[in-house]
Amino acid sequence: MVTRQDCITLDQQDALAACRDKFALPEGEIYLDGNSLGAMPRHLPARMQEVMVKEWGNGLIRSWNDANWIDLPKRVAGQVARLIGAGKDEVMVADSTSVNLYKALVAAVRLNPARKVILSERGNFPTDLYIAQGVAEIFNLEIRYVDSTPEPVLAGLDDSVAVVMLTHVNYRTGQIYPMQEITAKAHAVGALALWDLAHSAGAVEVDLNAAKADMAVGCGYKYLNGGPGAPAFVFVAERHHKDMRQPLSGWHGHVRPFEFVLGYEPAPGIESMQCGTPPLLSMLSLESALEIFDGVEMSALRKKSVALTELFIKLVDEKLSPYKFGLASPRDSAVRGSQVSLTHEQGYAIVQALIARGITGDFRMPNILRFGFTPLYVSFANVYDTAQAIAEIMESGEWNQDKFLTKKAVT
Repeated sequence: MVTRQDCITLDQQDALAACRDKFALPEGEIYLDGNSLGAMPRHLPARMQEVMVKEWGNGLIRSWNDANWIDLPKRVAGQVARLIGAGKDEVMVADSTSVNLYKALVAAVRLNPARKVILSERGNFPTDLYIAQGVAEIFNLEIRYVDSTPEPVLAGLDDSVAVVMLTHVNYRTGQIYPMQEITAKAHAVGALALWDLAHSAGAVEVDLNAAKADMAVGCGYKYLNGGPGAPAFVFVAERHHKDMRQPLSGWHGHVRPFEFVLGYEPAPGIESMQCGTPPLLSMLSLESALEIFDGVEMSALRKKSVALTELFIKLVDEKLSPYKFGLASPRDSAVRGSQVSLTHEQGYAIVQALIARGITGDFRMPNILRFGFTPLYVSFANVYDTAQAIAEIMESGEWNQDKFLTKKAVT
């Protein structure tokens, strides 16, 4: 049986333990929702105060030049590129994940105009499927939905598919899809591979170029800790830069935006993936947040992530077996992201009871309790205390109260 002292010992041996102090977490908070919204870096308020007072307040519009705001998207893209195995000239930070997905998906189907199928899986994050449905309507394409495991995806790839669009780590279950294998099969049948890294970037090792991925998107507010609604990123492999055409031809994607000419001429390479004026304040926040990853190797993050999730599953087996919980996530850590999802018919109320105790996870329909283990600030003792709290909530029936059973707008 695992004891709390065992977990304290693991924390004392943790090479990443000092990173926790870089986050402004409330005293006593156990935060297991970084896969939905990352915690705030401790240094961020001071940086944003500097931006507000000095760069915007005093510098005004001059800061586009004097504070080099104009190159901010490229600078932040370079920070992200290191975390996802991409070249710095293959990534652009701009817009939201949904908007970037639209741009990338349209670019992909334009690169494969003879093909009429977008392949995805039924359990993909809804916004990805909604965007695909919109693209399919405009281009008169079919969306082929397959079951939410790698095997049906591989089986569904044939010479009718223009692009396979998948989330690398499934948002409900945390299952990792084999990027290299699926991308290779896509290329073998003449399709392109587009990956959503929303639940990967900053927590799971990703090497887009080693996998020969064609395109990818991801957000800045989950494991990258950029803040609510932080800008997203888009990756396009260099081999596609010459021929790609994204549909949102805004002025920041123009080769000469400040010449103000009538006709649109796209900037070369990844710069053409920009559109309108970037959201400077939130992008500056993301830039500052990404500094926490300086000197941190993704292999070390992944090693701790696996250890945290393995511990939680072991404690679930030991402490929660009488209470009819199921495990929605893979037991094999090699195909599990940095989260563990449990199932229970009273999942929503149990999560609310945990939140009332200062332990934050989240709920996903229909019955999933989702716990994200951000290696930078989650401790092994946090994991033990969470499993213990769930056991106490179940034993006492604490979850069975109107205030916990009544669903809120955001789950």
